[in-house]
Amino acid sequence: MKNILVITASIFGQDGQSSRLVSQTLEQLRQTYGDIQTTYRDLSAEPVPHLDAERFGAFLTNADDRDGSQQGVVDYSDLLISEIVDADVIVMGVPMYNFGVPSVLKAYFDHIARAGITFRYTANGPVGLLEDRPVYILAARGGLYAGTPNDSQTPFIRSFLGFIGLKDVHFVYAEGLNMGDDRKENSLQEAGRAIETLTA
Repeated sequence: MKNILVITASIFGQDGQSSRLVSQTLEQLRQTYGDIQTTYRDLSAEPVPHLDAERFGAFLTNADDRDGSQQGVVDYSDLLISEIVDADVIVMGVPMYNFGVPSVLKAYFDHIARAGITFRYTANGPVGLLEDRPVYILAARGGLYAGTPNDSQTPFIRSFLGFIGLKDVHFVYAEGLNMGDDRKENSLQEAGRAIETLTA
């Protein structure tokens, strides 16, 4: 049985297009692997707190010196990281908001980037400490961005995941969703075919 970590970030919840693409991907993974076990993290319904000096300070404080509040911050971060460690596959729904990733996803990233835990610094630069595994990114956009300088999401997500050791990253794009019904329908169909190809 494959353990799938599902991360969604749409402000529209499960009705968001990126979340719907995630559902399609999970259905395809069931056909590919048979029984799967899913762990859901809906960042819109349960936002990860944005990083501030207090939370960052908790990460830097020696374990023996942390107070209860600081330990709670670290325990929460450890939980998020453990969900990744336990997953065989990660499926992530990522809408584009104002040319970037949702702020809740950035906050999530800030809580799983932990020096000595998910990455370490070396004389030759940082090295990711997480064991690699497939990551499927379902990217929903209102306009056309893939392959253009305005696509800030793809390089950011790929760079961040690679930073912590996750390099087997696959993107599926559904674009032009706000550019007319026909374009929207065609784009979603193309994304569906891409999902079938990626996870078969």
